[in-house]
Parts: sequence; C-alpha cells; structure tokens
Amino acid sequence: MTRPLRFGVLGAAKIAPGALIQPAKLGSEATVDVVAARDPERARRYAAEHGIPRVARDYAEVVHDPELDVIYNPLPMNQHAHWTIEALRAGKHVLCEKPFAANAAEAEQMVRVAEETGLMLVEAFHYRYHPLFERVLGIVQSGQLGTLRHMEGVFKVAIKDKDDLRHRFDTAGGATMDLGCYPLHWMRTVAGTEPRVLSARAEQGAPEVDVVMSAELAFPGGITAHMLTSMADHEKFNTSLRVEGQNGTLLVQNPLAPHHGHELRVQQGGQDHVEKVEGEGTTYRYQLVAFCDAVRTGKKLPTMGADSLHNMRLIDAVYRAAGLKVRGS
Repeated sequence: MTRPLRFGVLGAAKIAPGALIQPAKLGSEATVDVVAARDPERARRYAAEHGIPRVARDYAEVVHDPELDVIYNPLPMNQHAHWTIEALRAGKHVLCEKPFAANAAEAEQMVRVAEETGLMLVEAFHYRYHPLFERVLGIVQSGQLGTLRHMEGVFKVAIKDKDDLRHRFDTAGGATMDLGCYPLHWMRTVAGTEPRVLSARAEQGAPEVDVVMSAELAFPGGITAHMLTSMADHEKFNTSLRVEGQNGTLLVQNPLAPHHGHELRVQQGGQDHVEKVEGEGTTYRYQLVAFCDAVRTGKKLPTMGADSLHNMRLIDAVYRAAGLKVRGS
C-alpha cells in the first residue's frame, strides 16, 4: 500500500486535533477522512473547523465504512473496548487512546480480537515514540546509572470541571486512569519488568473517583517505585520521572510532551549534566509515523498487545490496593 492510510475518528474529541488531525496534515502517511459524534451538528462543526471532508451519521457508520483503513478511538474510556472490537471485526486497524480500556478484562478481549483478526491495535502512549524517551532508555540500558534502585513518576494537572468525564465513575474516570497511567507506563518501560503494588492511597471526589492517587510499587530485582498523580483544583501542570541508580540519578522534566519544553538531567559523581533532546515535531507526529509504518510492514510497536494488558492490570491493582472499585465493575 503506497497511498495514505485513511482514518476515521470516533467522537468530536478535544484531543484529536493535536493527536491525529494536525500531525496527519504534516506528512503523506495518513488522511483523516470521516468523523462522527453523538450530536450530528457538533460533528459537522468539528469537521468544518478541522478540514475533515465527510461526516458520518454515527460511530457504526464510521467503523463499517469500506473506504477507511484505520479507526482512531478517543472516546470515553468506558467505550474503548466496544468500539475498538467493533472496528477490528469490521477489518479496521485501531489507534486507541490511553488508557487502553476500562479495566484489564476488557483489555484482554481487545487484544484477543486483534490477534484473531491479524490487525494492528496500538495504545496511544505518544511519549514513547519521541527521541527523548529513547535517550532515557539508552542511558539506563547503558549501565551509566548502575543498578537501578528507585523510581518516582509524577503527573499533576488541575481538572476543575466536575462534569468532565474524568470525574465520573460511570465513564471509567479517575486521576489514575487519565493521568497516572503515564507515570506507571514510564516506570514499567524503564524497568522492563512488571511490578507488584505494595500499597496505594486515594483521595476521592465523586464516589469511587480518585482525584489524587499515590502508590508504592516493587519491581523485580529490588527496585522500588512511587507513583503520584492528581487532578485536584489547585494543581499546576507537572510531569516528571526520576530514576535513581547505584552510580547516579536521571531526572526528566516533562517526559509527557517534550515538544512543549523539557529537561533531561543526569547527576553523577557530584556533577550535573543537562541536555535537551530535540525532535522534528510533536510526540504525536512521531507516533503517527510509527503507527502507519507498522500497519504497512507488520512491525510490532512498544505500546500494543502485552504492554497494554500489563498496564491495565497494574491500574486495576492500584485501585484495589487503594480500596476503590476497578473501573467498569
């Protein structure tokens, strides 16, 4: 296939312009051809604003559109499994927003259908495709820090609108789902192994919805880890990753969206080395290029299959340790 991959978008989501529509306009790999929303008039306005040529009646029409190759699913988390599975069974590859599903049981169904159909199903952890995180992994894997001892991952940002889907249990909301999934994924990726949850503590907003969550983890080999996430009203945007080793410490400010500014600092032997890892575009642009290449070549990507299952299982375990219900249960 040499022509651009044709994408359909489910929902007039706020994330889609930056995550897919604009990156697609910067290259020849993909086009965004169709969108549908629960409100048809909203879908028409959205399509006109973002230059999407067609508006479908509903999600089902997008999923079953014979002219499309890929479905982008940025719907609320409680709808990820249903529409992703529907799209796969309709013969479409899927780029699904994080977190992958409402819970691990749904994630298992999604991955199983992807394996059965032989289609590409990728979770949109966009940060993973930027050169900054490749640099982080390179430093860790080189042995420069020595044996890893401890990690800390933080993601805080105020989400003040209490009507936002992230403040609702029925839409699989919660700080750990929308924000904490990132630091959990950062630390799993750095360790290259799967942790167990030692303890977790949540501050609730709506019943069963974590506004703040902290969790203590233990990875094989004696690595301990701490995750902190918050969407409380007073928070200022902060994402960071700290990796402590026997011989030094690595600190990354803004591993989430390094194209908006970041810092990579290595502290070793009483000295600080600070660098920036500039990229050619946003994390989302890197993700789109990698995704389209994988669809064409069959290449496996780092945010698919078993990786998505492990991250959802960890999220479920954090909720259980904090005494909260697993989303979707």
